Amino acid sequence: MPAPVAYIVSRFPKITETFVLHEILAIERLGIPVLLFPLLREREKVAHPEAARLAGTAHYLPLISWSILAAHGHYLRRRPGAYLRMFAEVFAGSWRSRRLLKGALGTFPKAALFARRMEQLGVRHIHAHFATHPALAALIVHRLTGIPFSFTGHGSDIHKETRMLDVKLRAAAFAVTISDYNVRYFEEAFGPWVRAKSRVVRCGVDPDRFLPPPARSRQPGAPLEILCVASFRLVKGHAFLLEGCRLLKERGWRFRLHLVGDGPEASSIRRQLEAAGLTGEVILHGPLPGPEVALRMQSADVVALTSVMGPEGEREGIPVALMEAMACERPVVSSRLSGIPELVIEGETGFLTEPGDSEAIATALARLAADPELCQKLGEAGRRRVLAEYHLAKNAAVLAGMFQNGETG
Repeated sequence: MPAPVAYIVSRFPKITETFVLHEILAIERLGIPVLLFPLLREREKVAHPEAARLAGTAHYLPLISWSILAAHGHYLRRRPGAYLRMFAEVFAGSWRSRRLLKGALGTFPKAALFARRMEQLGVRHIHAHFATHPALAALIVHRLTGIPFSFTGHGSDIHKETRMLDVKLRAAAFAVTISDYNVRYFEEAFGPWVRAKSRVVRCGVDPDRFLPPPARSRQPGAPLEILCVASFRLVKGHAFLLEGCRLLKERGWRFRLHLVGDGPEASSIRRQLEAAGLTGEVILHGPLPGPEVALRMQSADVVALTSVMGPEGEREGIPVALMEAMACERPVVSSRLSGIPELVIEGETGFLTEPGDSEAIATALARLAADPELCQKLGEAGRRRVLAEYHLAKNAAVLAGMFQNGETG
């Protein structure tokens, strides 16, 4: 049996990070044991059914315990130089940022016990999802044990806070990212040396889970069923989608907008839809597990996710919800932002608008409402694109090969 791979994640199980869950399951199906090391236990009302088994065997740790103290004592005695250099490196790179310092204070204690357990369990490679605290934990374990590590960078985790990102990139065996856009960003931020470290491995979806619906067509005069699956955060652009829908209603189009998700902007979204007179058109479903999301995708006429850049540089990577929609042969409306145009080809698999352009959003939705044949054409092309480049099993096999071959960049 191959040696186990350790996955370090921020929180588990997390309803908005199903791509991590499904990647782990796909790696396991390839015969590679995965050991899960979450920094925090997530307690959400809605959880994906497949997450229960992994959560039951995950290495959850308290912030501090006698076992954690013993692990620090072990490395301080056995590898004092490595321990002290790592300690200095982590806090020298974090102290100027309150957020990073807080994260380091929460990550550093646990990482030593992660390291001890990984050595005891025979881990030969560590992979972290997100370039922030999970990658920091992987870096600490690597410094203490020499076990090679890699990490996947997505969106805001590499764009909002870049302190220590160059350190993680240099120390990693390789850095995975989900878009060519992110590789260019790495090069612009840190120099051409980063390209040799970078590997583009797309997030993927299971096309057998997200299937086209049985043959159906919208009846003449029936409302356009619009679906948005996204956490209620500023970067998801709900405010601009709602304004686009207000314009759509003003122009006489009938529609229903289904919002799946929850988050810090929930109250603001409710106030906006009430002020816009959209209470009869907008349905709030809350967060839903994967199987129900797939059913919602199949029953939609169009899926919209109109992302924008946040006030501190936060931005999307490539939203997995768009991949799921395209796998279901749904046309999509999204933003010309970050890596999204690598998935959504304008006029071929969907429509792209400039971030925050509600007028363009309304125009794109109206065009789809008026042309069911165009919806079908875009949807079919979208599924072909997902099968070619965003197929979960194929992309997981590429990643598994990197783990097993011990790529060093």
